[in-house]
Amino acid sequence: MTTIQSQIKFSGGMEMNSTPPVDGVVADPSTAASEMPEPDVHVVTSSGILIPAHSKILASASAALENMINRPQKRRSSERRIPILGVPDDAVSVFIEFLYSYRCGEEQLKKYGIHLLALSHVYMVPQLKQRCTRALAEQLTIDNVVDVLQLARLCDAPNLHLKCMKLLSSNFKALEETEGWKFLQNHDPFLELEILQFIDESDLRKRRTRRRREEQSLYVVLSEAMDCLVHICSEGCTSVGPHDMDPSKEKVPCSKFSTCHGLQLLIKHFGSCKKRVKGGCLRCKRMWQLFRLHSSICDQFDGCKVPLCRQFKLKELQDRRESDELWRLLVRKVALAKAMLSLPKRKREEEPRIVVDYQELRSFKI
Repeated sequence: MTTIQSQIKFSGGMEMNSTPPVDGVVADPSTAASEMPEPDVHVVTSSGILIPAHSKILASASAALENMINRPQKRRSSERRIPILGVPDDAVSVFIEFLYSYRCGEEQLKKYGIHLLALSHVYMVPQLKQRCTRALAEQLTIDNVVDVLQLARLCDAPNLHLKCMKLLSSNFKALEETEGWKFLQNHDPFLELEILQFIDESDLRKRRTRRRREEQSLYVVLSEAMDCLVHICSEGCTSVGPHDMDPSKEKVPCSKFSTCHGLQLLIKHFGSCKKRVKGGCLRCKRMWQLFRLHSSICDQFDGCKVPLCRQFKLKELQDRRESDELWRLLVRKVALAKAMLSLPKRKREEEPRIVVDYQELRSFKI
């Protein structure tokens, strides 16, 4: 066996300013060289190399190493050895160095990040585990993501696991061509199934988000249409207004003229269409629905200048029957959108989510 003295400079070169205080061990860098006690334990690597260390420093930095150090020895010997196997010798050296100085360079993390993550998990060193997790997340590529994902599962690193899954989901076509994915298919079908389920769930979330945005845009348009309808029927706009409006007085376009203009054209058609009596005109049916929607939202029983508002309210009171569930849901969402538009942007994010069949609501577009 070979003893390493130069890689970890216990006798002079190591910085001890971040080492926790240990009884019998001086952590001042200016006096570490002269007052550091002799190493009383050796760490054994996979190739049989011995790395001298101090048991009190190892025990203070790692509870797992403390248990190994305090475990009774089977043989009576003054020399105590701690085996750290399964990783390169240099990775073990960097690990021991971190237990002394609580420092780890970027190059070391880049070269031994995977091995150090495994060691930090096995020997319960959370500070090193956090640094390795961040470093590996920054080094993720489509070629190494499968290996890092497997390690993240074994080492209980949820943040790293999630980053790996997101990278896999967004680059799945490229992933299928890698050797890591082919190996995974042949040797770990459960992880393959977990990845495919995550991709399906991710796609479903994206579709739900897209549909919700489409629904919300519809509610905003309908809310603006309700405001424009009141504006047209009470004040008048460029070409349509109440019956007592002065026709010689020119009206300037309002702030919502894109919606208001389309509504004015719809009102003009509704007033002159011959098919609406028989219910054969889709545009008139749409205008009828807008009148009904306004009546359901309007809080003025008398005094509202929008046509048919009072008649719709009376009809609802007389019938005393439950409205269609989809219609009542539409009324609530449009009223909510109208209220949310008047609030600051932060308040809008608190809007409750209600799932609606968007296909059924397309007929309400202006």
